[in-house]
This record gives sequence, C-alpha cells and structure tokens, in this order.
Amino acid sequence: MAVDQAPTDSHARQLAGLDALELGGTTHSGIVPRIWGRVWPMALAIGMVLAIWQGVVWAGFWPDYVFAGPADVLPVLAERLTSGEYWEAIGVTMRRAITGFAVSVLIGLVLGAVVSRIRVLRAAFGSLITGLQTMPSIAWFPLAILLFGLTESAITFVVILGAAPSIANGLIAGVDYTPPILLRAGHVLGFRRLQLYRHVILPASLPSFLAGLKQGWAFAWRSLMAGELVVIIAHQSSLGERLFFDRELADSAGLLSTMIVILVIGIGVDLLFETADTSLRRRWGLAQVRN
Repeated sequence: MAVDQAPTDSHARQLAGLDALELGGTTHSGIVPRIWGRVWPMALAIGMVLAIWQGVVWAGFWPDYVFAGPADVLPVLAERLTSGEYWEAIGVTMRRAITGFAVSVLIGLVLGAVVSRIRVLRAAFGSLITGLQTMPSIAWFPLAILLFGLTESAITFVVILGAAPSIANGLIAGVDYTPPILLRAGHVLGFRRLQLYRHVILPASLPSFLAGLKQGWAFAWRSLMAGELVVIIAHQSSLGERLFFDRELADSAGLLSTMIVILVIGIGVDLLFETADTSLRRRWGLAQVRN
C-alpha cells in the first residue's frame, strides 16, 4: 500500500510543479504600481520628444515662425483647449470618425464572413480586397468629390473605403486559421452554418479580427484627416480644417498644437484597443500580469 502511495504522491508533486511553472507569472500587483508602471515610460518618452524638439529649434534649421518650439506651442495648445469652438471642432471630427468606422466594421464583418466561407467569392474578391486595402486613401478623393461634391458624404465614403478592407481581411485571416478540430467539434455538437459561425468560427477568429479592427481604425483616422484637409465644409469646423487654415496663415504654433491633439486622440484609441487585446488574451489564458 505504501509502495502504491509513493508513485501517486510523486505524480501529484510533478503536476503541482508544472502548474506552478505555468502560473508563476500571474501574481497580481497593486493598482498604484501598475499605474506607475504604465505612466513613467510614457512620461519619459514625452520628455525625450520635448527635448529633441527643443534641440531642433535651437539648432536653427528653420525660423521660429516656420517651426515653433514647445515654449510657443504649449501655451497655444492650452489656450485652444479652453475654447468651446475648438472642442466643437474636435467633436465634429470624432463624430465623423466614429460614424465612418462603425459603418466600416459592419461592411467589413459581412464582407469578410461571406468571402471567407465561399470559395468562389474568395477567388473572385480576395485579391481585390487586399488591393483596396493597399490603395492610398487620398487617391479616392477626386472620385468622392465628383460623386458627392464637397460634402461630409465624400469624407465618409473615403473613410469607409480606407477601413473596411482591413477589417474584412482581419476576419478572413482569423477564419483561415481556425483550428480544424474546433470545426469538427462544432459539427459534432450539431452546429450548422450560422450557428457554427456564431459559436465556433467567430470566437476563434477574435484575435485576428481585433487586429483587423485596430488596423482599420488607423486607416480610417488617416483617411479622415486627409479628407478634412481636402474637403472644407462651410460652417463645420474640424481638426483638419484647423490644420488647413493654420497652414494658410503660416501659424506654426497653432498647426503643431492641433497635430498634438490628433496624435493624442490616436494614442488614446490605441490604448483602448490594447486594453481589449489584453482582456482577450487574459480570457484565453495567454496573458500574464507582471509585477
């Protein structure tokens, strides 16, 4: 009896050791250290950028009215952020971005789901979707202006064409890499067509789909900024319009302050996607919380 118990205890210790090895990096730290761990690298990066920026200004490659320094730009930025008109411009740009991106997600989801599962459509449209993804957004604006004139619809049209192919390709890649064993398990459970997509394929495709969403947002944001520079709509102030008039008036400090706002919005959205990605990886047991 003692002989039988010894191997059992040995196996239990080995399994416990493997569990400890697998979960060794999952200890949770306090909220303050975690926040500090995120803040100080960003603060260091901001400090380095400001130092390099000021160094270029001191080098005198361009006059101050062409390339303003932080000492000139930051007060202008603070002044604009206290203006209700400036926040209205930010609101118009964000409304356009969210609307265009939401429509792109819907189109990309439907297009990716259909093309990924129908072989004839994959052969017909797979390369076309990739070609649309690689096409510069600015190239669409002459056609968009001919179709819709100098209206917000022209901007939305180009935003959708910039973002939807990336989202569709992300879903297609996720479907392609769905493990066959999951598909067989779904068939064993009686899932067919829509049920198989809902319960098996889409959950398995989430990592690639999320990457496609992130890339789609990047294309949408770039397309939107290009659109607002090209299509100036009367009585609708936006960040792109601010850039246009700051350039026309040679207001370097104002132009750079608006560029900072555009950059900060982009970083903020990227952090949202990073949070979603971390949550997904943690749910799948792929993320480890480090001290």
